[in-house]
Amino acid sequence: MSSGPTLRDEKKKKFGVPHIFILLFGIIVVCAILTWIIPAGEFTRVAGEGGREIVQAGTWHAVKATPVGIFATFKAVYDGMLNAADISMLIFITFASTSFITRSGAFDGLVVFLLRIFKGNSTLIIIPIFMALFGIGSSTVGMFEEWLPFIPIFASIFIGIGFDAVTGLAVVAFGAGIGYSGACMNPFTVGVAQGIAEVPYMSDFGFRIACHVVMLIVGAALIMRYAYKVKKDPTKSLVYGVDFSALGITSGEDVTEKEFGTRQVLILLDLLVTIIVLVWGVKAKGWYFAEISTVFLIMGVIAAIILGLRPNEIGKQFAKGFEEAAVPALLVGISRGILIVLQNGHIIDTVVNGLASPLSHLPLWLSGIAMLIFQTVLNFFIPSGSGQAATSMPIMTPLADLLGMKRDVACLAFQFGDGMSNIIWPTAYAAVMAGLAGVKLEKWWKLSFPIFFTLIGVQAVLIVIATLWSGFGA
Repeated sequence: MSSGPTLRDEKKKKFGVPHIFILLFGIIVVCAILTWIIPAGEFTRVAGEGGREIVQAGTWHAVKATPVGIFATFKAVYDGMLNAADISMLIFITFASTSFITRSGAFDGLVVFLLRIFKGNSTLIIIPIFMALFGIGSSTVGMFEEWLPFIPIFASIFIGIGFDAVTGLAVVAFGAGIGYSGACMNPFTVGVAQGIAEVPYMSDFGFRIACHVVMLIVGAALIMRYAYKVKKDPTKSLVYGVDFSALGITSGEDVTEKEFGTRQVLILLDLLVTIIVLVWGVKAKGWYFAEISTVFLIMGVIAAIILGLRPNEIGKQFAKGFEEAAVPALLVGISRGILIVLQNGHIIDTVVNGLASPLSHLPLWLSGIAMLIFQTVLNFFIPSGSGQAATSMPIMTPLADLLGMKRDVACLAFQFGDGMSNIIWPTAYAAVMAGLAGVKLEKWWKLSFPIFFTLIGVQAVLIVIATLWSGFGA
């Protein structure tokens, strides 16, 4: 399972960007310095729906300064980890549990099964079909890195059926990116952001699915248009003249041999039942992190039984999953240290007030778009979904309250900003993906940037709809 753009940052290819731990601790230090500079202040808060505290606009007032010293700066890391323990535990359990789904090869096998069905079929219809499949894996259990081995396979397949390697790369990359952007229940992005914003997990589940579908239609149409031009006139290809047979493109593993049998079908059914139970539990019973983690745990155990694993093998798999979840889980804790410093220095409300002042003069829908742009740019510097959510949502949540915006809109802006930019930012996966397809990065950008900015426009429209629609976030 992937943290996706979001969770296994240590494996990403960087361009001079510090390790995510160093970057986040550096932000903690900067925030501690700011507590000596920025005036301390607070808003008056009142109890809102569901018992959560809501910031009251126009109530900011100065309070006694409490600048954060050196010792307290380092202590904020520990305090942040304790403060974010519930979210970190959710990540540990869901990461380890979903690893049984992803490592069963169920999604991989389904992709290969469909590839065999469409073998020799060069129609454009396979583009949205496979993009949708990649997107579903990303939207539900946070698959992202698991899709990387398919890039060279799809590059080769699309060359073979009369398109080109860029088309194959785009199908996998945008399929996964759109899946993250329109995720309905990804626990590592949607779950973390909504948890911090104190809104129900999978809130507005249906609207997020609709967002996914809309972005899929637009993205697939643009890729299909490019593929059609290449099919009709090969000289239109961005990689025309490149001899891919000489590049030795390999996936690193033979995904074409992935099995799709009874066990894989049962595991996908296990996931489907889990989704249904989660939707029911959250909506009807008010389930939160404890119950959500429990359902994921049961799902993982059932998947392990379906795979025929022995008790010791199940234990080892969970141990491996916990090990791989350590970085993203700790990211949330370290990021929470930023909030601890801002709170101890009593400047977080001052910062929010400063951000709210210019935005308050804008229409509410335009403020939502500004949040989207902010989150998209922030992902360049913090290409971790969990880390980005933990860093930005403590600021975006009270800001939304001040602007009279629903917190769900702030979560949606984060989700949009985090998801798709990972396939074009050089600090995330752009170079890795292009390299796997044997395509130069600038060639990938030539296709991906126009599609990306078009989809940003679509996201902006969806943000406006969410902002103005009375039923969203209700």
